[in-house]
Amino acid sequence: MNADPPRPAERHVIADAPLDLPAAPADADRSADADRVAGAIRAGILAGELVGEQRLVEAELSDRHAASRGAVRTALLMLAHEGLVERIANRGARVRAVSTAEAIDITEVRMVVEGLCAAKAAERVTDAEIAELRELADAMRTAVAAGEVVTYSQLNERLHTRIRQIADQPVAAEVLGRLRAQNVRHQFRLALRPGRPQVSLPEHLAIIDEICARSPGGAERAIRRHLESVIEALRAS
Repeated sequence: MNADPPRPAERHVIADAPLDLPAAPADADRSADADRVAGAIRAGILAGELVGEQRLVEAELSDRHAASRGAVRTALLMLAHEGLVERIANRGARVRAVSTAEAIDITEVRMVVEGLCAAKAAERVTDAEIAELRELADAMRTAVAAGEVVTYSQLNERLHTRIRQIADQPVAAEVLGRLRAQNVRHQFRLALRPGRPQVSLPEHLAIIDEICARSPGGAERAIRRHLESVIEALRAS
């Protein structure tokens, strides 16, 4: 009886498994550049240097920020997801303009989230932070008394930022950062309206008083009253 012919050696095939490999250096660099460019454009929008419907030309941004066109394109996509930039077919990208109706909607959402942050800030504020907020209140009074509208607007922004920082609620802070950036044009218009600082100053001082008194409920109510006032001003614009 003949023996069976020898079998070829068996091959064991292992299915490919996803590997968590580090990004290639070029990809990592482009991602870092995209974050940097997005941050610069976002800051420009917040500062009012870039206004609604202003075109964002990739070639110009690439030169200005020393970044590749691919990194700039990625940055613009990131900002589009945040609602700060819009891409128009065959026309490129531009800063997104927010209507008054949408500004009111945004402020209504801010009322809820900033109320949370004010309450958290009142719970967590330290003695040193209370002293800082009191100094900020004095600076706001001085700016309004001197008619320094731009300075007062900057102090206003600083106050809201410090409340978010003291609250130490990262998710709320991220949401508010995006909402305030989308609404920046309307914020500047309100700040420059004659008589508006005299209306908003006592509202801001009330917020500071409630946080310094470590009253979460009082702080939340104070900031909601302030933003209700903002909504009324927007409707009247």
